[in-house]
Amino acid sequence: MGNSYAGQLKSTRFEEVLHNSIEASLRSNTLVPRPIFSQLYLEAEQQLSSLEGSSRADNEEEEEDGEGGLEPSSPPNAYQLPPPPEGCCTTDGFCQAGKDLRLVSISNEPIEVPAGFLLVGAKSPSLPDHLLVCAVDKRFLPDDNGHNALLGFSGNCVGCGKKGFCYFTEFSNHINLKLTTQPKKQKHLKYYLVRNAQGALTKGPLICWKGSEFRGRQNSTNTCSSSLFPPLESSGSLAAFPAEPVPGTNPSVPVGAQQAGPASDHPSVTTATGPAVFNGKDSPKHPQLVKSSLSALPRPSALGILPNSGPPKKRHKGWSPESKSTTDGGFIQGGGNRAKHEGTSIPCVPQAGLVGPASVTFPVVASGEPVSVPDNLLKICKAKPVIFKGHGNFPYLCGNLNDVVVSPLLYTCYQNSQSLARAYEQHGASTMQPISEETQLLLTVYYLVQLAADQVPLMEDLEQIFLRSWRESHLTEIRQYQQAPPQPFPPATSTAAPVTSAQLPWLAGLAASSCNDSVHVIECAYSLAEGLSEMFRLLIEGKLSKTNYVVIICACRNAAIDSCIAVTGKYQARILSESLLSPAEYQREVHYELVTGKVDSLGAFFSSLCPDSSTQNLDLGSFEKVDFLICIPPSEVTYQQTVFHVWHSGVLLELGLEKEPVTKQRAEQHVLKLDSEAQARFKAFLQNSFQNPHTLFVLIHDHAHWDLVSSAVHNIYSQSDPSVGLVDRLLNCREVKEAPNIVTLHVTSFPYALQTQHTLISPYNEIHWPISYSNGVDLYHENKKYFGLSEFIDSTLSGHSLPLLRYDSSFEAMVTALGKRFPRLHSAVIRTFVLVQHYAAAMMAVSGLPQMKNHTSVETLEITQNLLNSPKQCPCGHGLMVLLRVPCSPLAAVAYERLAHVRARLALEEHFEIILGHPSSGITVGKHFVKQLKMWQKIEDAEWRPQTYLELEGLPCILIFSGMDPHGESLPRSLRYCDLRLINSSCLVRTALEQELGLAAYFVSNDIPLEKGPKNEALESDGEKLSSTDEDEEAGTEGCFEAGSTSEQRGPVKRERSHSHDSASSSLSSKASGSVLYGESLAQPSGPPQGELARSPPPCGPAEEGRAPGEIQRLRVSQGPTVISRHSPGLVPQPDSSLRTGRRSLQVPAAPSSQLSSSSSSGSSSTCAVPTANVLVFQASQCSMAKACRQPPIVFLPKLVYDMLLSTDSSGLPKSASLLPSPSVMWTSSFRPLLSKMMTSTEQSLYYRQWTVPRPSHMDYGNRAEGRVDSFHPRRLLLSGPPQIGKTGAYLQFLSILSRMLIRLTEVDVYDEEEINTSFQEELDRHYLQLNDPWPDLELFQKMPFDYIIHDPKYEDASLICSHHQSIKSEDRGMARKAEDLYVRRQTARMRLSKYAAYNTYHHCEQCQQYMGFHPHYQLSESTLHVFAFSCSMLGEEIQLHFIIPKSKEYHFVFSQPGGQLESMRLPLVTDKSHEHIKSPTFTPTTGRHEHGLFNLYHAMDGANHLHVLVVKEYEMAIYKKYWPNHIMLVLPSVFNSAGVGAAHFLIKELCYHNLELERNRQEELGVKPQDIWPFIVISDDSCVMWNVADVDCAGERSREFSWSERNVSLKHIMQHIEASPNITHYALIGMRKWASKTRGCEVQEPFSRCHVHDFIILNVDLTQNVQYNQNRFTCDDVDFNLRVHSAGLLLCRFNRFSVMKKQIAVGGHRSFHITSKVSDSSVAIVPSQYICAPDSKHTFLAAPAQLLLEKFLQYHSHRFFPLSLRNHSHPVLSVDCYLNLGPQISVCYVSSRPHSLNVNCSDMVFSGLLLYLCDSFVGAGFLKKFHFLKGATLCVICQDRNSLRQTVVRLELEDEWQFRLRDEFQTANAKEDRPLFFLTARHI
Repeated sequence: MGNSYAGQLKSTRFEEVLHNSIEASLRSNTLVPRPIFSQLYLEAEQQLSSLEGSSRADNEEEEEDGEGGLEPSSPPNAYQLPPPPEGCCTTDGFCQAGKDLRLVSISNEPIEVPAGFLLVGAKSPSLPDHLLVCAVDKRFLPDDNGHNALLGFSGNCVGCGKKGFCYFTEFSNHINLKLTTQPKKQKHLKYYLVRNAQGALTKGPLICWKGSEFRGRQNSTNTCSSSLFPPLESSGSLAAFPAEPVPGTNPSVPVGAQQAGPASDHPSVTTATGPAVFNGKDSPKHPQLVKSSLSALPRPSALGILPNSGPPKKRHKGWSPESKSTTDGGFIQGGGNRAKHEGTSIPCVPQAGLVGPASVTFPVVASGEPVSVPDNLLKICKAKPVIFKGHGNFPYLCGNLNDVVVSPLLYTCYQNSQSLARAYEQHGASTMQPISEETQLLLTVYYLVQLAADQVPLMEDLEQIFLRSWRESHLTEIRQYQQAPPQPFPPATSTAAPVTSAQLPWLAGLAASSCNDSVHVIECAYSLAEGLSEMFRLLIEGKLSKTNYVVIICACRNAAIDSCIAVTGKYQARILSESLLSPAEYQREVHYELVTGKVDSLGAFFSSLCPDSSTQNLDLGSFEKVDFLICIPPSEVTYQQTVFHVWHSGVLLELGLEKEPVTKQRAEQHVLKLDSEAQARFKAFLQNSFQNPHTLFVLIHDHAHWDLVSSAVHNIYSQSDPSVGLVDRLLNCREVKEAPNIVTLHVTSFPYALQTQHTLISPYNEIHWPISYSNGVDLYHENKKYFGLSEFIDSTLSGHSLPLLRYDSSFEAMVTALGKRFPRLHSAVIRTFVLVQHYAAAMMAVSGLPQMKNHTSVETLEITQNLLNSPKQCPCGHGLMVLLRVPCSPLAAVAYERLAHVRARLALEEHFEIILGHPSSGITVGKHFVKQLKMWQKIEDAEWRPQTYLELEGLPCILIFSGMDPHGESLPRSLRYCDLRLINSSCLVRTALEQELGLAAYFVSNDIPLEKGPKNEALESDGEKLSSTDEDEEAGTEGCFEAGSTSEQRGPVKRERSHSHDSASSSLSSKASGSVLYGESLAQPSGPPQGELARSPPPCGPAEEGRAPGEIQRLRVSQGPTVISRHSPGLVPQPDSSLRTGRRSLQVPAAPSSQLSSSSSSGSSSTCAVPTANVLVFQASQCSMAKACRQPPIVFLPKLVYDMLLSTDSSGLPKSASLLPSPSVMWTSSFRPLLSKMMTSTEQSLYYRQWTVPRPSHMDYGNRAEGRVDSFHPRRLLLSGPPQIGKTGAYLQFLSILSRMLIRLTEVDVYDEEEINTSFQEELDRHYLQLNDPWPDLELFQKMPFDYIIHDPKYEDASLICSHHQSIKSEDRGMARKAEDLYVRRQTARMRLSKYAAYNTYHHCEQCQQYMGFHPHYQLSESTLHVFAFSCSMLGEEIQLHFIIPKSKEYHFVFSQPGGQLESMRLPLVTDKSHEHIKSPTFTPTTGRHEHGLFNLYHAMDGANHLHVLVVKEYEMAIYKKYWPNHIMLVLPSVFNSAGVGAAHFLIKELCYHNLELERNRQEELGVKPQDIWPFIVISDDSCVMWNVADVDCAGERSREFSWSERNVSLKHIMQHIEASPNITHYALIGMRKWASKTRGCEVQEPFSRCHVHDFIILNVDLTQNVQYNQNRFTCDDVDFNLRVHSAGLLLCRFNRFSVMKKQIAVGGHRSFHITSKVSDSSVAIVPSQYICAPDSKHTFLAAPAQLLLEKFLQYHSHRFFPLSLRNHSHPVLSVDCYLNLGPQISVCYVSSRPHSLNVNCSDMVFSGLLLYLCDSFVGAGFLKKFHFLKGATLCVICQDRNSLRQTVVRLELEDEWQFRLRDEFQTANAKEDRPLFFLTARHI
């Protein structure tokens, strides 16, 4: 590339490329200029060959490549092969040095590949079956996207090893390619080479030269790799979009509009998309658009423009479809040409469906002689044929190009079908052939043959056909690939005979012979040109009048076929061609036809029949309050709805944003209409959020699927439409994304476009509404069933009465007939005029002109008859609403004027209203009807006018609802008919269809027995099933407001289904948004001023008892709380005014549930089901609105949409669910699984996240998520749910809950329990210290007796420790609590967190971000792993502990050198007096609490420097490191993974004593005395949250009269106070009280106590050197250690003025240990009595440590071992050297066997039992003989094994006084490998 055949740089070519690149960069109008040398890369979007104009010599895309490529249309220039050097090798497959390069020969040989080089396979024309191995610098190869290959070449010969080939010409000569054409690397370097599982070099994936991997035959004329162009308006701003290829397929419009693309495993391939070419003259006359679009073009020339490439060169004379000259831009020859959007393979293309009045076309590859399109083709055929390029060459078209449409999308679909086989190959599967071209074409013919006359082909169908065919033909290989590793030899391929090109025409003709000429096959002898000419001839002659599809096949070439398919059926061609129009183009086309008078002929056609023919979308802990802004589409009605909902929801009061009374004007401040004025208000919102960093602002993006256009598109179209890209510019601006106090909540019924591979929203941040329910609890007190799309479809099933979903066959037939008569008119114009004519004729027929019935349809007559008659049947004049949906605004205006004119001519002005509803304008209602509404709703305000459709409740009217998309407008319950016959049926995407059908979504009463199906079926449906999103958009405001008193008096009106079957697929059933309330009611706001009150119409008819149908019912001040109804069922029964709640309701409870439940059962008197839904005229003299409220509206659809909804795919879903989800996204692959009917909404989201990507015009396009968690925005949420389900009420309630959460986050539940066993405390005979003494006096403190009694309330279930001080009666101790009650029954208190609290991982304030390592300006903490080894005499081996030390904390440690061996942890001196740091290192053992543990001590330490170490188990190291990256971790050895807290305490103490010795040695060298090294450490529980100090004010000298008050202080204050204690090194353990709210000063007799300390202790590791924690213990290890310390003669001191608060944490800690059976299938619960068993028994072994089983068994069943001890506190159990909890009903007496120990005086005590637990050599026979036991007292000896058990009995001479029996031996229920503990019991003789 870029080389001449002589091997020299082609300077003129280089200069031209450089010139064009510089010119494009300078001409770019973006802020970031295009790189100057961007064109020096081979990019798939920019065909450099086209820069050479008509010179074909250098166009390798037209040359034969030896693999079945296309024949060149002109002979290539001859290439003179330079003579080889003399004596060199010229053998094919060998290099000139004679070394073999063939892959088959050297695949197993080692090949040296330099860094930066890749092995690739080259194809030689002379060796077509071999690949030659080459080493090429990867910089000169394209990346995975076909981009960024440097011009030129650099390669090495792998045979002889010669390096440094700088020109591919030279290299090709060296490896003997022997080319006859110019050497080009793109042409001859074909495959990457990879090594398989056996290490052999094999052929890998294709090298992606300009998208070549989708060319099934390496077709060099592949159009898919050509530039696909943006709309013309974007031609000046390529830099607005990244130059990346766009994978995927287009919206699921019928085949012509289908955009095919690469499979997911080939994301690099660029593809054709979108609308096809309209060649010709018939284009909109928009010269201003043409002018602005083509300002860079000197003249119209070709069918496309290369963006930013500048004006075409003069030598570009015209368009040759074969040339692929993408720089030839512009329109086709001829005046204001309209080029349709043919494709967007450049991702810099804004979605044509969203922006741009015109779009550009895709040049279709052509070959051979031109084909002339006949004049008057459209006039003769009554439709424009749509021609789809298939395989091979496509000829030139000339002549009347206006009358044909050409599309490459079928070609792209064919190419995509080749990708799946290569996907398997690339992953190591054996070679599998893709579907052959012949098979593809034959399958296409089969598909077309089976289509009915009124069906339109869909690309999805064809893709699934190809996929199934390929899978079936390679089933064996696929299974082997999926189930087994790659085999060294490929399996045998299928033996089925393939279809040959010679057989193809005959087989295709045979298939078409059975379809009555619906499919016509034309076989060509030489090229497609003759077949096309023949087709045009037949069309002109009228011989294809019955033919819908023409298949043209040319199989003359040896290697491949040429084919194309023309759609000639008038119906199909019209639908396909119109489907290629974007919504904007559709609007302009219709407007053009209206303003230019093209519809005059159609109007004249109706004039004889009508009276007149006139025509015309975080960290909560640092926030104090919540504020919000709701962004809605620019719809005045939606705006008023939302404002009203906010006003009456009470949310402003609850959030504290407003005070009573809340005015409507204040509510308006929180709703933003996204129109031209939005930017200024949004800027004020951002400023407010910046000024209030402690307020959490929730930015609610309602109707979030609307306007997803990228702001880059706005840069292009800002002049023509300033609203384009507004959502992106505002909600995705940098300020919003970076603001830590703004959370964006997207709310939509159609989240699909926000669920792509590039989405900013984490799947974990999606809320699917309504949420799933638990325990079968129904959240609606009223029995409601959601009635959405699934239920509408069910109503069409057999066994039902007339369905609610219908189409009008008479209307469709007339439209079809007129479509043939007026082929040049858009079908929307025809459909509108026909429907308006039907309505006009129906009005006349009902008004006394029965002959006009012949000019309307039965369906329209039914609608009109009921509309006109309904007010007559109600004494109040209530009527029904007819929704006439006319998406195109100009046509809506025509319909309004026409119907109003007919109504006036018939004198019906006061019978019903006609309302023209448009998003940009409010509602206009005549004075007569306003008066009626005010009377019905009892409104006295003279200025009142309805502002929402909900306020039209009961008004007989036709609402002409315009706008391309509904914007969330809610409709009243009196809606009876949804006439959707005019929706744009050709725009077949899921969102568009469901959005229209969602207008009819409803809640119906489900409490009347249905004819079929279980009554409670609805209760079992899953709220997340797929059908929950089949329905459409929820109108923004769930808006009926009912007085609370009314709801108590009136029962709900039943709105019944018209059919009897409850669809199992209906997922929402009667459950809905009530769950968001969490059982809490909203604040109760008072109503608006009296003048604003709106009231419902009076009750009408027997079914209307007390009925209040006004949908927007404003609240009287005297009536109490507001009830928000409509759109979602509430928690309380809804008064009937909210009853059209299928669509609409969320209520604020207005009365106690007892009152409300009664109202829910007090139904109206008429509760029977409506017999049918097909009543043409209401016969009963009842209010028609009452009837309308009993069932959903009847929906009329276009036939095409009706068929799509009723046809199902293989999963049972409607075919509409398989359509492209949104026009702003595309499929990643044609080969994807289908959606499943059983998918939940979550699974559906994951499906779209995998299989869709945004288009270049989508605002998420630039966000390359690709499934990485870090690409999701942390403060983006998505609330989705079916339309009319109650999402507005849900997110308003969410705001209330969020506000309460913020308050809740500032509070914490702490244990609030009084000390236990205080009655056993003996009154001291003297007071040793005064209460306000700051520190203990050592001499006085040593005289204080030790209190053995445990007072900590967490040990309420623990055994009492007896001493000679206490006299305990048996009845003093209560019954044991159940194990499961231990946690539940502990008392807690709700406390507000102070500024000195410890926090868990959810707290991230600005002050402690650096401390936590999460500060945005600091890099995430880097840590290093260090080993700290020391010998432990207790364990008899060396222990290796691992420290994980963040770089920021390394100053706490001493290293042999920077980054070297860890030597010690620095310790301060006793004499240090600094107030800036805490001297004692803090160790916190923790398990299972990586999120909830309170390890953030920054605030608790008041910012003081401190050393904090988390002690974690090895298996939890990674998760703790993730959550606490800036904390030091001490990782216990893996042998302690199943150990309890005793092991952690043991290792902490051993480590710290060893460290103390190291520090003494280190600092002694610095002149420091060993005793001056600080010996204390802190061991803290992970639940200590706050610390308090008691202020004591004594009345006088040594007086016990004082005042006592507690206040919260920092841990720093407490630690520095304790560390400053005089003689502190004489204390072994220091602690503090457990906080309790009832603790009073009078209960604290001394400021300091010698007693047990728990939870937060300060340990002197020096004094306690010889006292160890028991490393085996799980429970009570602190009590055991306290007793050991005291018996060693050491001092324990508790500071009673200090207290610690412990937070209740429901996870982790001791709850992490679960005792389960080792038998996996055992479902029987394990109880403590099963924790031990007899040795050698067949007892079920348990998966738990033996020590845990022992402790738990003794806690609950120790009375089995010590029966005499039960409730016998005067005769406790003697426990030697340990404290084990034997339960609260057994007391123990602890003694130590160590010499010189301090023990209780036991001389006068008689014990009821003896417990010897793992006793060591200090326990001797003589020691035990000093104690006295009751007769019959029991002994329990516990040892590690049975042998030790017998040795202990003998050594201690136990058989002298104790009687042993063989059956009294037990063991813990552990398997032998788990080392059980063994017990032996005996009775005292």
